[in-house]
Amino acid sequence: MLVPSLPLATEALEAATASLSVEAQKRAAKDAQKKTAKAEAAEAKKADQRAHSMVTVKRIERNKRKFVTSVSGLEAFGLDLKKVAKEFGKKFATGSSVTKVPSGGEEIVVQGDVSGEIEELLLEKYKEIPEDNIELVEDKKKKSSSAAPPA
Repeated sequence: MLVPSLPLATEALEAATASLSVEAQKRAAKDAQKKTAKAEAAEAKKADQRAHSMVTVKRIERNKRKFVTSVSGLEAFGLDLKKVAKEFGKKFATGSSVTKVPSGGEEIVVQGDVSGEIEELLLEKYKEIPEDNIELVEDKKKKSSSAAPPA
């Protein structure tokens, strides 16, 4: 939400309160100050949240030489995940989808090992994501211990 510039807001406030009583004018001025302070605080909080949000690009091994790449944390930067997933699919000529994560968020899953290319694309196309906020992680699928001796 954009906060109107202060001179315009005060002019509009004076025009609207010209016909009100003195007490009502004071109350209206206080309310307007509270609203602008709240809006500024919300904007600062949102900027702080963006600065501390991390985009995680994970390379996950499925079978011997098969991989998928998951990208999580993009929603904190105000990106539409479906559009970004479609763009990834077109750019890398693979399947990509948006899936829900058990922790409550959403992530984009792209077929194939394209973690390095995704990092480059994010830095190049989406300038609102700082380079320091992108983290590359490599996950290995744990082998099932079916050959373990019985207890």
